[in-house]
Amino acid sequence: MDQGERKKINILRRSSTPFQSYAKPTLHSICDFPFYRLGSCAADPIYETLATSKSKVVFFGSCDMAVPWQALTNRRARNFSGIPKAKHGSVHWEKIPPKYPVETMTPLPTGAPRRMPPVQYDFGIEKAEDATKSEERRNEVKRVFEKCWSSYKKHAWMKDELTPITGGYKNTFGGWAATLVDSLDTLWIMNMKEEFYEAVEAVGKIDFTTSVMDEVNVFETTIRYLGGFLAAYDLSGEQALRQKAIEVGEMIYVAFDTPNRMPITRWQLHLAAKGYRQEAPEHILVAEIGSLTMEFTRLSQITGDSKWYDATHRIMKAFDKQQDETKLPGMWPVTVNARDADFTQDTWFTLSAMADSLYEYLPKMHALLGGVDDMYARLYERSMSTALESIIFRPMVPEKDDILIAGNARVRNPTSEKHEPQNQHLACYAGGMFALGAKLLSRADHLQIANKLTDGCIYSYRAFPLGIMPEIVEMVPCPTKDGCDWNETAWRAAVLESEGREPTESNMKVFDKRLPPGFVRIPDRRYILRPEAIESVFVLYRVSGRQDLLDSAWDMFTAINNATETELANSALADVTVTDGKPRRQDSMESFWTAETLKYFYLVFSETDLVSLDEWVFNTEAHPFRRPENA
Repeated sequence: MDQGERKKINILRRSSTPFQSYAKPTLHSICDFPFYRLGSCAADPIYETLATSKSKVVFFGSCDMAVPWQALTNRRARNFSGIPKAKHGSVHWEKIPPKYPVETMTPLPTGAPRRMPPVQYDFGIEKAEDATKSEERRNEVKRVFEKCWSSYKKHAWMKDELTPITGGYKNTFGGWAATLVDSLDTLWIMNMKEEFYEAVEAVGKIDFTTSVMDEVNVFETTIRYLGGFLAAYDLSGEQALRQKAIEVGEMIYVAFDTPNRMPITRWQLHLAAKGYRQEAPEHILVAEIGSLTMEFTRLSQITGDSKWYDATHRIMKAFDKQQDETKLPGMWPVTVNARDADFTQDTWFTLSAMADSLYEYLPKMHALLGGVDDMYARLYERSMSTALESIIFRPMVPEKDDILIAGNARVRNPTSEKHEPQNQHLACYAGGMFALGAKLLSRADHLQIANKLTDGCIYSYRAFPLGIMPEIVEMVPCPTKDGCDWNETAWRAAVLESEGREPTESNMKVFDKRLPPGFVRIPDRRYILRPEAIESVFVLYRVSGRQDLLDSAWDMFTAINNATETELANSALADVTVTDGKPRRQDSMESFWTAETLKYFYLVFSETDLVSLDEWVFNTEAHPFRRPENA
């Protein structure tokens, strides 16, 4: 792209004004392709307001985080062009005749589960003083949850989310009471049975035959709603929850009614309900198509109907076939072509946003199926071998802490691999994934990796003034995982280089960036109540028995609660790098705060047989599914 073309690039900045009023700067000097900028994080929902855009690329903080626009919207103009907006009304999803029936169905595996190695550490008898300390901490976590739940009931009951500052609500995930469904198993686990049964009664009023939204995210609907019902049913045995899981499963199954049975993950359900033909999109996020397996498999297990297992098994067979055909053999790129079932063409690879749960589910599916299908173990070990070689790095930090970080890579061809030493909060799940894989597959080396990855995220929490890690940071990588000596001059030069500035003597002297030593850039300074760091702390504690992790967990919890607590609940933060102790709060509390973050904090301080990892396996929304009994 020449300079003239480069000046034509438009960047849409996040604004509180309507789409028509967005400021449009005309130059971005880093990327060599046109893009729209949607804030600085993949979680930013602004793309919902830009559905009419014809941009080819969406930008999330750096050139290597640019993805095709259609991967986020999946609006298939040629499929639905000219079709009038469907009226919202009831429909029986299971009675809609498929346009593209399944020709050959793969049955749910029926073989006896294999005996697997124990996952949990043998803790023995806890000392009385330690038990008392854990109980006090656990009760404080429960107090925070109870406050959030009470405010949700009062101000946002049957809505998706509470707005924790103004006391209003949002409907962001179909309008089906996301926080209520997402929190069912948390209520059970925290022994809030009265509130649990009140919520179960309310669940009967949720109508999955319609939605307040024209387009729903199939992935989010699967992990939050289907996962939430399945876990609450597994824990309580309440048949009403099983029935609701089936209702959601029947609805989502219609999104698979495409010529090649690949799903539409940003799905216009009202048009589908009218019987219009569908086609899977050319651009789709790999996590969204690759992270439906646990929920669909568990639904088949509790119903005896293989159709849901078959639906996602077909997808995973395509991943299996193409694993070594991508530009980074062993891993799959962030966007894939679902229309043609081609998962090989994109150039961006990561364990983080938009790819994360694809990898997370590989060892978990091995556990959920009782090891009877070795495909998931094989996919996991092959992909993690590549990740260790090309994605995971050791950062340069002042005290030479032996930590690891899961970054990104851009690979255009076999000779042009470009590593991006980035650490996303979303990637902090990786420590728990390696810990689980280490035990399930008897990989002692993976347990070492798990410790270092988890410690890397703990380090990132402790490095910032509030004791909270931002959404996205970038660091200076060591040449090898063996480590390197701290070099302040090299660090300062890397910071200036990231800004496109020369590391001159005068530039090196003026250096007030709110950057802890070792951190080069902070593309996204928010904290949105995410769970991934405490998730890995919890899993690693249960796997290894490391007692220091309990204090790390408590430090994280107190830092988060101190900074985010509002009069009503807890809120997201706009910038956790502020030094005055007064971060600006955002009026947002996603359902994963009560579904995941507080649940993991509660469990890490609970008796270790409560939701034992030898009996349960968590989906990516922290919903525990029961593993085969004799596995």
